[in-house]
Amino acid sequence: MGAQQVRERFAELYGAEPEGVWAAPGRVNLIGEHTDYNDGFVMPFALPHQATAAVSRRTDGVLRLHSADVEGGIVELRLDALAPQSDENWTAYPAGVVWALRQAGHEITGADIHLSSTVPTGAGLSSSASLEVVIALALGDLYDLGLQRWQLARLCQRAENVYVGAPTGIMDQTASACCESGHALFLDTRDLSQQQIPFDLAAEGLRLLVVDTQVKHAHSGGEYGKRRAGCEKGAALLGVDALRDVAYADLDAALARLGDEEEVVRLVRHVVTEDQRVERVVALLRAGETRAIGPVLTEGHASLRDDFRISCPELDLVVDTALANGALGARMTGGGFGGSAIVLAEANDVDTLTKAVEEAFAVAGFTAPRVFEAVPSAGARRVN
Repeated sequence: MGAQQVRERFAELYGAEPEGVWAAPGRVNLIGEHTDYNDGFVMPFALPHQATAAVSRRTDGVLRLHSADVEGGIVELRLDALAPQSDENWTAYPAGVVWALRQAGHEITGADIHLSSTVPTGAGLSSSASLEVVIALALGDLYDLGLQRWQLARLCQRAENVYVGAPTGIMDQTASACCESGHALFLDTRDLSQQQIPFDLAAEGLRLLVVDTQVKHAHSGGEYGKRRAGCEKGAALLGVDALRDVAYADLDAALARLGDEEEVVRLVRHVVTEDQRVERVVALLRAGETRAIGPVLTEGHASLRDDFRISCPELDLVVDTALANGALGARMTGGGFGGSAIVLAEANDVDTLTKAVEEAFAVAGFTAPRVFEAVPSAGARRVN
């Protein structure tokens, strides 16, 4: 649904024109998985798929929410009744942002909101972060809060961590808020410093495909939290603030110090090597060696599959099939346990690869995947 359609639907629902329309994208993470909550490096870029919100202020302490993508009418909430983990519906994401803004001392007195999103849900493409960021940006503009993009991302992360109850890192919200068209975002999640790295695949005759396996995942599930707790245990055992502080050159010695903590060893090994993979990809892209990042992506998948153990048969099938049919590299992306994989390929090989993956899924008896091209796109912005 485009900005004008969202505006018109808002007027139908609430009986008045909105004060504005904003959009915030989903994201694909090129490299750097499960490093963000370890104070490490990540490298996402924004998708053209986005959440769009028409919003107006209210002065009576009421929040009214409606989504074009969910059956049902307008949901009405009172701001003074918003409480963490009190809502298990889609409304928890926008309501959580309002709660986080108010908790931070910002005078939000209510809002009417109509939302529509083209970001696939449960696909590891940050559909929740796009919802959070679009609301934060809209309210930040309307209430003249003067918040910088990184501050919006922090507030949205707090909404997801505390209000929704999902222990996610800062990457998704920062990507949605801060990415630029034609670039990947090299983000240091410790100090939130950012570098926009040119990533124009089409100019080099390349494509990056996203393969949505249609296997849904949920960050608030226990497995994600277990991995995070395991990483924190590893940092504590090694006497560092976060696994970011374990140098790649010192990895073998660090793992030896962990002794028979087999699970922690695997988690630590993934995080430390994944941070190093991010730095390798940045260096290759800066050197104009875009094709050479393919094997690094594939290494990342093996680490996520074997050390972090968050892949699934569908994701592994995408990667194996793509590589067997000429892909330059492939890996799962996102939180894991389902969701999407990315495939770096020559433009001329896209049709062959897509067909091969679809046929492999059919033979395996899996639900047909959704395949589309990922084009590095603009971050959150006002659109109408």
